[in-house]
Amino acid sequence: MLLEIEGLNQKFEGLHAVRDVSLHVREGELVGIIGPNGAGKTTVFNLISGVYRPTSGDIRFRGQSIVGLAPSAIVQRGIARTFQTIRLFKDLTVLDNVRIAHYQAAGYPLLASFLRTPAMVRREAEIVDRSLALLDVFGLAPLAAEKASSLPYGQQRQLEIARALATEPKLLLLDEPAAGMNPAEVEELSQLIKYVQEKFQVTVLLIEHQMKMVMGICQRLTVLDFGQVIAEGPPEEIRNHPRVLEAYLGRGVTLT
Repeated sequence: MLLEIEGLNQKFEGLHAVRDVSLHVREGELVGIIGPNGAGKTTVFNLISGVYRPTSGDIRFRGQSIVGLAPSAIVQRGIARTFQTIRLFKDLTVLDNVRIAHYQAAGYPLLASFLRTPAMVRREAEIVDRSLALLDVFGLAPLAAEKASSLPYGQQRQLEIARALATEPKLLLLDEPAAGMNPAEVEELSQLIKYVQEKFQVTVLLIEHQMKMVMGICQRLTVLDFGQVIAEGPPEEIRNHPRVLEAYLGRGVTLT
């Protein structure tokens, strides 16, 4: 078991955003978290990634609790994420957005960067090569010198995933990666996520509202509503689950 969440609770000034949530993810899986707006999905991601400290409960990654660790320490443990709202360094180049993610494991002291030691220069060249190789996976290598802000929306989403992969995660958290995409872009992204999972041997935990995507690529789904788990299982079971249909149909959404 790669990720184990047990009895997770999060309160914000009386608002119980997450209620007794338990979730297990095995190594190599592609698991989805779905639910109506306000169900607590992103709050769970924020708890896993150290943005919030849970009110109670435990989060174990590779058998060790990560509750209370700083987000940077959690990245070093092997968890990377993207966000609902794209958080690129938009004034930096496409290449530099990926390069910067390598520096948490650059392996040389600050003084070496000022002195430009031979070891530092070699390491910098390795980082550039690895960054370009990552960009090539996403078809972004020809745009390496362009500003991130100049990319179309869909490519900015891809760049954000590439940057997350630069930290060499064991677990990749994708928070609504298809938000704002048209159907053709969603289909392309679906195939890309599956390809990334296999190529980089990374476990993926995905939040998404695009039902066609999650039903098509996820092995298992966990459904949240009002901060609670209301259903778990393979997509074919979730599609017709009475409580899931009630949660969505009550808000005018159809599972397709």
